[in-house]
Amino acid sequence: MRVVIAGSSGLIGTALVAHLREAGHDVLRLVRRARAAPDERGWDPPAGRVDAGTFDGVDAVVSLGGAGIADRPWSGARKQLVRDSRNVPTEVLAAAVAEHGVPAFLSGSAVGYYGHTGGRAVDEDAPSGAGFLAEVCRDWEAATAAARDGGARVALLRTGLVLAPAGGLLGRLRPLFKGFLGGRLGSGRQYMSWVSLDDEVGAIRFVLEHPDIAGPVNLTGPTPVTNAEFTTALAAAVGRPAPFVAVPAFAIKGALGAMGEEMLLFGQRAVPAKLQAAGYRFHHHGVGEALATAVDR
Repeated sequence: MRVVIAGSSGLIGTALVAHLREAGHDVLRLVRRARAAPDERGWDPPAGRVDAGTFDGVDAVVSLGGAGIADRPWSGARKQLVRDSRNVPTEVLAAAVAEHGVPAFLSGSAVGYYGHTGGRAVDEDAPSGAGFLAEVCRDWEAATAAARDGGARVALLRTGLVLAPAGGLLGRLRPLFKGFLGGRLGSGRQYMSWVSLDDEVGAIRFVLEHPDIAGPVNLTGPTPVTNAEFTTALAAAVGRPAPFVAVPAFAIKGALGAMGEEMLLFGQRAVPAKLQAAGYRFHHHGVGEALATAVDR
């Protein structure tokens, strides 16, 4: 299969390129700088430009990336950047998929689509929730319309919290827990829909290779856990005792406002129903083994 990937230099994209090539697929990487390798193709999303010939003989396009949700405070300008960095590239690629007759378009999204679900488990049939992150995901997914209207198979990759050996969530939390500074957030009852990096890229490949899978797909591990359970598991993975410290909800809201509430106190108990029904076999079923694997690498 010949696959074009946007966002190939990020945490997920880098691992996905290597994983697909190991499986025998031909991968082209979209880059916004000058081309520096034979597998690169240039593009400029704000200008709506992609190098001529990029989509010749391509079987699928995978769109990842976007400005970091938690990298900066949620000012009005930052919120607009978060939206534009997802919607504009997705619209450009969706139009190209339709124009060139590419059979499949896999587009990034997130479990934030569901808003705060409390203890209620949600699968891909659940409605969207409230809040900025849910709004971002709804618009992000809607930006794929041209590809779907053009007849392509469109899969919406609603990704959970990716547990990777370097970077991402663990890159921020591991030093805190090793220094005995980690702890639960608020009540600790909010759910965390985690997924190991191995299963994130494995599931994307699975969706690519199964033409019957379309629409929203929850890319999460099979057993979401509460923040308190995650905290205990991470402490064990880094060889520290279960932490007793907790950051009060009022302190999080006071320091970070709506960003802190949605990112740290809200949670989604999202389950990968569509992957499980299609027969995907997870590498990591429990958060403990996923964390232990990531920390050991």
